Amino acid sequence: MKLDWLWFGLAAAGAVACGSAAGGSGANPDDGSAAGAAGEAGAAGAAGEPGVAGAAGAGGFVAGGGAAGSTQAAECANIQKTAEVYAHSPDTLYKLDPITKATTTVAKFGGCKDQVIDLAVDKAGQVIVTTFSSLERVDPLTAKCTLIKAGLTGTFPNSLSFVPAGTVSPNEEALVGYQTSSGGDVYVRVDPASGKITSLSGGLPDGYQSSGDIVSVIGGGTYLTIKGSGGAYGNCGDCLVEVDPKTGNVVKKLATLKFGSVFGLAFWAGVTYGFTSSGQLFSVDLKTVTTTELTIPQKPAGLKFWGAGSTTCAPPLEIE
Repeated sequence: MKLDWLWFGLAAAGAVACGSAAGGSGANPDDGSAAGAAGEAGAAGAAGEPGVAGAAGAGGFVAGGGAAGSTQAAECANIQKTAEVYAHSPDTLYKLDPITKATTTVAKFGGCKDQVIDLAVDKAGQVIVTTFSSLERVDPLTAKCTLIKAGLTGTFPNSLSFVPAGTVSPNEEALVGYQTSSGGDVYVRVDPASGKITSLSGGLPDGYQSSGDIVSVIGGGTYLTIKGSGGAYGNCGDCLVEVDPKTGNVVKKLATLKFGSVFGLAFWAGVTYGFTSSGQLFSVDLKTVTTTELTIPQKPAGLKFWGAGSTTCAPPLEIE
């Protein structure tokens, strides 16, 4: 769960929905490698036009430029040809190139009603963000905000993501998340136009809460960071788990992370990227369950990541 006061806004880490995603149910308390998910993802292909990038493995902040593109499954290719990973602090939008690991500062958010809690990317490639009191659309090139809905109050879920059509809804992508409760967090759907919350069928087991983000990928699974203790998953200061996008139930625990307060989670080519509230950036290779911290040259002083998001059209497997 993000800091307690974050529950008074919406939070979203998003994805672009292009089809269906594999799911499951139940729980496996043992750490293990990520299982392959069903569906035809298409072959990962090569490059669009990469922006200015630092050395591979370095998450340096660089000026300007675009993110590398990728050919993907035919049904995704025309929806978002350049599948970018976004992250943000309370007031600034960033973009991670998942090939070079270079991180670009896009711009400070302009015109948002409040500090930005989290973001999601819808099927059309629009970036949606939430603040403590509003739902906004953000131009990914300029970080300019356009109000969708103001005056949101109450206890809203964090760890939001769009999940593909055919999971929660048969014909359209759905914005889902985990809402705090007296036991484990409850899986809910949020109307992105009104902020209305509808409970779904599942959630996290007693003693565990979402620690900050969820990401969903066609043919590559749906992943969540959790925290808690006293149950099947042991002590999680954060843990990375796979969840069923239909129910929100945990499918399996993948790893106990050495990082805490992972408020942002994204995905590219078999690797998840975590962004922490203390400004750390790391990756988890889902095939080997290997965690690697990525250095951030030219890191802004006092950087705090509050969210992240990536398209569900990202290649589910490592690009060869």
